[in-house]
Amino acid sequence: MPTLQQFFQDSVSNLQLEPITLDPPVLLQDLSTPALTIDLDVFDANLAKMQDYLTTRGMDLRCHTKMHKSPVIAKKQLANGAIGVCCATVSEAEVMLASGIEDILITSPVVTKEKVLRVISLARESTGIEIVVDHIEGADLFEREAANADLSLNVLVDLDPGMGRTGIQPGQDALNLAQHITGNCSSLRFKGLQMYIGNCMHTSGFDARCDKYTHLLQKGIETRLLLESEGINVPVFTGGGTGTYNIDGDIGELTDLQAGSYAFMDVEYRDIGGQGSERFVDFEPSLFALVTAISKPQERLITVDAGIKSLATDTAYPELRDIEGVVYHFAGDEHGIIQLNNPSKEIRLGDKLQVLAPHCDPTVNLYDFYYPYRNDVVEELWPISARGRSQ
Repeated sequence: MPTLQQFFQDSVSNLQLEPITLDPPVLLQDLSTPALTIDLDVFDANLAKMQDYLTTRGMDLRCHTKMHKSPVIAKKQLANGAIGVCCATVSEAEVMLASGIEDILITSPVVTKEKVLRVISLARESTGIEIVVDHIEGADLFEREAANADLSLNVLVDLDPGMGRTGIQPGQDALNLAQHITGNCSSLRFKGLQMYIGNCMHTSGFDARCDKYTHLLQKGIETRLLLESEGINVPVFTGGGTGTYNIDGDIGELTDLQAGSYAFMDVEYRDIGGQGSERFVDFEPSLFALVTAISKPQERLITVDAGIKSLATDTAYPELRDIEGVVYHFAGDEHGIIQLNNPSKEIRLGDKLQVLAPHCDPTVNLYDFYYPYRNDVVEELWPISARGRSQ
């Protein structure tokens, strides 16, 4: 019988990690629905735009894989110039490392021995594994297990930006933790600070978002200066995201950006507003659920085969691509109802429609594969290999 650690290792070894070539290719309109599709022309443009923007401002991209959960996409981001990836969970990191990606930052604190041992196992395979800690007890647990394994582990101190979710308080508390790591943990290498200000990413209005974010980030900047004044080198200051990418670029304090959603985009991000625009259109939507109109129970309603099992949301609702005058309503697990107010295009039974996801991260987690297409032709399947890897 396997141990729990062996079980997770074995489960990763059985995953499909590489693209699957279709022979023959399939037309987009011939896919069985609902299907999660990627418009490759838009996707490629989004990847290039973010990387080019950061490069011109001397910042690195450490793309967050919790959004797409796909080693195939992560490798494309690395090929575009990203320095590494972020993972929200140990399980996601296990998948990325199994695919050959070695520079991985696990962005959530790990404090149980079972998960610590799994991180240690990853660190045996790659010196690029990095973790965050926000408490002395967490640092000490990693110190003991890293010493037992006779290896060194890269560590960042995670700062609480005021969310009250994870992280230690900026300032003196963070200094105390950094001093503990550098002074008492010989198997841990202090690499710097993480400050992800997630409570700003979806603040509506660019000016309001900029003001709030700049104010909160200042605590992280001051903490970095405090540590350096005490003789602690801080080579890495990581954080930020899609919603603040151009704010971080102007401030110029972060060394690398933990952006993810820019590659796909969704309704939530589009609605936050951009610089000089009511909508955030710096990056275009590339991810769409392809759905089929399956029933027309009433004259001004038409039902599609995608409900809450296909389109996840916490605030916004799905929207149809390139069709105006319609409103999507959830109608259960497998169904959505399209309200036909004044549609700009007639929708008939059997029509395939593209739907913009309300929130890309949890929507992706509902599917096994992406169907990437160019010129309406799908030549490959991209496995969503880290789907469900929440441990």
